[in-house]
Amino acid sequence: MTPASLRARMLQGLYPLYRRFLRRPVARLFFMDLVGATQNFGTVTWLGHPIWQNVLDLWTIQEVLATVRPDLLIECGTNHGGAAFFYAHLFDLMGKGEVVSIDVERMHDRRHPRVTFLIGSSTSAEILAQVRTAVQRAGGPVFVILDSDHSQAHVAQELEAYAPLVTPGSYLLVQDGVIDTLPVFAHGRPGPLPAIHAFLRAHPEFEVDRAKSERFLITHHPSGWLRRREMVAPSRG
Repeated sequence: MTPASLRARMLQGLYPLYRRFLRRPVARLFFMDLVGATQNFGTVTWLGHPIWQNVLDLWTIQEVLATVRPDLLIECGTNHGGAAFFYAHLFDLMGKGEVVSIDVERMHDRRHPRVTFLIGSSTSAEILAQVRTAVQRAGGPVFVILDSDHSQAHVAQELEAYAPLVTPGSYLLVQDGVIDTLPVFAHGRPGPLPAIHAFLRAHPEFEVDRAKSERFLITHHPSGWLRRREMVAPSRG
């Protein structure tokens, strides 16, 4: 066995121990850096524009978008518009894709030809009608990100409203389930995770993609990557 392969074998053996005993303390330190004294979370930017996202999660998102190549990305929760701007620039590089971003108010002056900003509740009949029209116009893969009100009740409503719009093989990403896992966010509970678990029990057409949810050891979105299963032709037997 070469030194390199021996080192790889040792790291493989240590990884489960790390996940079991060290991941949570490391994650707590990481989140304290993001939302604590340094306020790094609130100062992350994309091309100079505020983008309130964990940079490791953003990397996973761009990997998935490059694989799925959606015609339409629906984002519930615009905030300052940095994420929508980021997705639009990725679509520029891919040469395809549109973004519909929804929020109850407009807190930015961001503009991009690939982005449509809708003002209103993500679960209102008026907004959902506009979103469905955009889905019909897209014609290809549809990818959904839920990042608005993170309360369990609201996330549950969004899941029921937007899950049918996700195309087979694509994803519904529920953000910020970390609210339910770290003490620093306890004031916001119950958050997305209980809504995700209840949704999955009622919707076997979706599954948690662990390879995406655990792409990096630290994430804001535990169990948040919900993949719509590919449609399987019925057996003729």
